[in-house]
Amino acid sequence: MANAVTTNQKSISTTQPKFSVFMNQEQIKSLVSQAVGKNAQRFTASIISAVSNNSALALCTQRSVLSGALLGESLGLSPSPQLGQYYLVPFDKKDKQGNVIETNAQFILGAKGYKQLAMRSGQYLDIDVLEIKEGEYKGRDKFTGKQKFEFIEDDDEREALPTVGYMAYFELLNGFRKQVYWTKKKMLTHADTYSPAFHADKYEEYISGKIPQKDLWKYSSFWYKNFDEMAFKTLLRHLISQWGVMSIEMQTAITHDNAVIKEGGEPDYVEYDETTYVEAPQKDDEGDKNGEETDDKPTAEEQGEFDFFAAGKTE
Repeated sequence: MANAVTTNQKSISTTQPKFSVFMNQEQIKSLVSQAVGKNAQRFTASIISAVSNNSALALCTQRSVLSGALLGESLGLSPSPQLGQYYLVPFDKKDKQGNVIETNAQFILGAKGYKQLAMRSGQYLDIDVLEIKEGEYKGRDKFTGKQKFEFIEDDDEREALPTVGYMAYFELLNGFRKQVYWTKKKMLTHADTYSPAFHADKYEEYISGKIPQKDLWKYSSFWYKNFDEMAFKTLLRHLISQWGVMSIEMQTAITHDNAVIKEGGEPDYVEYDETTYVEAPQKDDEGDKNGEETDDKPTAEEQGEFDFFAAGKTE
């Protein structure tokens, strides 16, 4: 099976022209020009650069990369990993035997993308999400039941403390306020339940450096690589979708988040269920929940997630 998967992946990559050649076809240039207008040259250069710098993304079907990037452009968001507004991540589509049929680019909206779209709507006075450190959660108000926090003012002292939870909030221009708090335990349970590639019982081993180097590629889920970023995004999406004012752009972003974008712009959900604000598992695509793998090398999807976070580091 492993050989079949590898062979299929190679055939996908060799039957496509170089991405730069694909983007310079007259039909594609015309499509991009109609979609982004005067920004066509900048858009084309940026997407070619993104694919050139990510070998896993180069394995994706080129139209899925282009469709995802066009969606990001239509939302006015940057594909730069350093900005964290949205990402294009390889996702393997497999048959029932586990063979890779094709690798597509999955559009994933980041926490900063959610904040950018919210503020741009002109309805929000403030919106943010942050980690809660040990000692900052002060329980609930006995009359309203709302959570209370007291933040540590010294940044160095605060940074050294363990994270115990996450809090997202917004305030609208009309004065309406809402905040949501999840403990880290609740967030771990959420990730373990809805992300087939993540296992809460292995997370502590991963962050403690106890996973052998040769096995690190198996821990390529976003939840392993950047738990805080995924927690921020999850809580913001929950907060906005349940209580926020959603512009047309925000509605488009939420309905297309975590999907492969088809040529017509319709979302094809490969890992998550669009009917809820949380991720829904698709075990056929992600593998067995017990973590066993049939190959000793990462798939394009797994390597893509690993490369994404390596490229996105700013420190």
